[in-house]
Amino acid sequence: MILQDMSLNPPQQEAVVATEGPLLILAGAGSGKTRTLTARVAYLLEQGIRPWNILAITFTNKAAEEMRSRVRASAPEGDKVWVATFHSTCLRILRSGADRLGYGKDFSIYDTDDSRVLMRRVIKELDFDPKQFREREMLRQISAMKNKMISLAESEVTAASFREKRIARIYQEYQRRLMLANAMDFDDLLLNTVKLFEENEDILAYWRNRFRYILIDEYQDTNPAQFRFAELLAREHRNLCVVGDDDQSIYRFRGAEIRNILGFEKDFPESRVIRLEQNYRSTGHILGAANGVIAHNRSRREKTLWTSQEPGEKLIWREYEEAREEARGIARDIVKERDRFPYGDCAVLYRTNAQSRVLEEVFVAQGLPYRLIGGINFYERREVKDLLSYLRLIANPRDDVSLRRIVNVPRRGIGDSSLERVAAYSDARGLSLLEAMDQAEQIPDLKRAAGKIREFVDLISGLRMEALSLSVEALIERTLHKSGYYESLNEEDSIEAEARRENLQELVNKAADFGGEVGLEPLSQFLSEASLVADVDELESGEGKVVLMTLHSAKGLEFPKVYMAGMEQQLFPGDRVLFSGDEAELEEERRLCYVGITRAMKKLILSGAARRMVNGQFSTHLISQFVDEIPAEHIIRERQGLMMSRARYEEKRDRADYFSGFGRRESRPDYDTMGDRPFGADNFSRGFGKKAPSAPAPSPAAKEEKPLMTEFAVGDRVVSRRFGAGTLAQVEEQGQDLLLTVDFDKYGRKVLMAAYAGFTRE
Repeated sequence: MILQDMSLNPPQQEAVVATEGPLLILAGAGSGKTRTLTARVAYLLEQGIRPWNILAITFTNKAAEEMRSRVRASAPEGDKVWVATFHSTCLRILRSGADRLGYGKDFSIYDTDDSRVLMRRVIKELDFDPKQFREREMLRQISAMKNKMISLAESEVTAASFREKRIARIYQEYQRRLMLANAMDFDDLLLNTVKLFEENEDILAYWRNRFRYILIDEYQDTNPAQFRFAELLAREHRNLCVVGDDDQSIYRFRGAEIRNILGFEKDFPESRVIRLEQNYRSTGHILGAANGVIAHNRSRREKTLWTSQEPGEKLIWREYEEAREEARGIARDIVKERDRFPYGDCAVLYRTNAQSRVLEEVFVAQGLPYRLIGGINFYERREVKDLLSYLRLIANPRDDVSLRRIVNVPRRGIGDSSLERVAAYSDARGLSLLEAMDQAEQIPDLKRAAGKIREFVDLISGLRMEALSLSVEALIERTLHKSGYYESLNEEDSIEAEARRENLQELVNKAADFGGEVGLEPLSQFLSEASLVADVDELESGEGKVVLMTLHSAKGLEFPKVYMAGMEQQLFPGDRVLFSGDEAELEEERRLCYVGITRAMKKLILSGAARRMVNGQFSTHLISQFVDEIPAEHIIRERQGLMMSRARYEEKRDRADYFSGFGRRESRPDYDTMGDRPFGADNFSRGFGKKAPSAPAPSPAAKEEKPLMTEFAVGDRVVSRRFGAGTLAQVEEQGQDLLLTVDFDKYGRKVLMAAYAGFTRE
């Protein structure tokens, strides 16, 4: 019944009915994986499996909601199936078992901003140099350790260097502070659930018995903690179905392990593998381009996307002189084709957030409506975070980070020095800040601030008592009035204050939709949902605005018309990847390009700029190697000649006379279209494409101080001041310089810019 109703193709049908044992569904981009998963759940229910025995895990709230709605529509008891993200699933499990780990069940969830605030305080109290131990970098390293399930004890034991030992100390203090505040960060939700399972056989047995059929979407993005979570739950019944595409694994920087999907059969030897390769999203030329690019990766499972649709339009490659012209060209093209592709059908994708600035400026100047994904999320706006901090403190009185945020918002005469005295008192006695404030009369030197502190404690205590008999909506209204927050906005009487009032009213509306239940438990559920919302989850179709977003944010989305901007070497792939020589990183960049290409349904335009402002200076760029990897039969190249392709610089590299000018950056044969010298202020004032006057040749003395590379050849032994002795392995052109690959005896392979290499012969 289900198979006929869902109109599935043969591989999809095979994946639906293979219900017993481990199964890997390799689902290419646009191959109908959500439909297949939905049909699989409906089929399980049709076979008599109880809905509460099925767990379906996704990576975004948007994907979870889409699957929930489809399952509800396809099966009578579909609304009883547990469909949620990893973090939401772990949160629900922890709400019933966190006390086994020493937490209260009303624990808070710290978002990125909350974690930074806490980390800043940890570094300060440990008296570590904040320039040496930056809060963002420390949080990144701690997140990586948590994703790899490295415990506090292990981090201390494995720390070898002085810096690693200090990072381990920061990790320990950060976790101690979280525990004291009865709070977890996002990574803790996963790590603590695994810990709860490993340390409590009865809890693990309960959830194993509950979830006999587990489905995990986007399996290529799982990290070691997520793998361990799934493996523990599925160890006995073995009914684990994972769906993913190794060609779309793009979150290595977040701890994702591509080996989870590449090594699935090793982890589950009895598993089956089914490939979904028919694409229902994109035209033939778009898929041909995607297949051509991704085929250059070695670490992948073989599959080829195909479609029964028409070939459609070929991809278009456009070259521009500089980044602002590129943005203007994109805007002109969007307006020109708006009758065929309305604004809401278009998306502009780019590698880094910084690239959005020029695009936004041009779009604003031309009155082009757009929506920026990756800007300020609704839940990250100041007034919204203020109110959520009040609510979190009401729900969890031990939440020190939330207390610090709103203790003097609006101003109530509790200064930093008074708060530090309270903090010292609380640290000495192992109290939370609110507990210490409740003893304000016993804290020395508070003076008049003690009365203000007492008023604040009474405010929070009173609101906590009222919360027992109020809905979340009513509690928000009461908090806004009793705290004086509404009154302070009314007194400000500005356009900005009006906008903040509107945002707060929107949060009230959100609470009204949440339901009318009263008490602290609904409040905790409301706060949990708010904590786990991402800005991409808020993206709605049909807004009538062009979407601007990074390639990473675009994963899982699709648009009739897509622009991929900044397709330049050193930008995409970037400098760090190119100079690292790490093939795994380059392959991940190529997978990201593949993701971008496969977002397009009908039309895809790639573009790049010959020069772009980077770190305050203009730099010249080659065409991205990913553009060169697109088969010629799938792409039309416009305005050729402004930018140099890899083929051109490889041709020049093979010409002996090319190296005759090496070492004199002002003399570069065949760069007449860009000027002979590196782009700087003088070149910009003369205009792009105008040849700058040649500078005098270096003096003989200068040549002795810095030998020309013409004295060297591939295979020569060279000595670098920084890396010592090595063998010159390769010479390639990079912009207006040369890229030298050297195998150093002590440091391995390094890639260096020739102008700064400072080589001498061994």
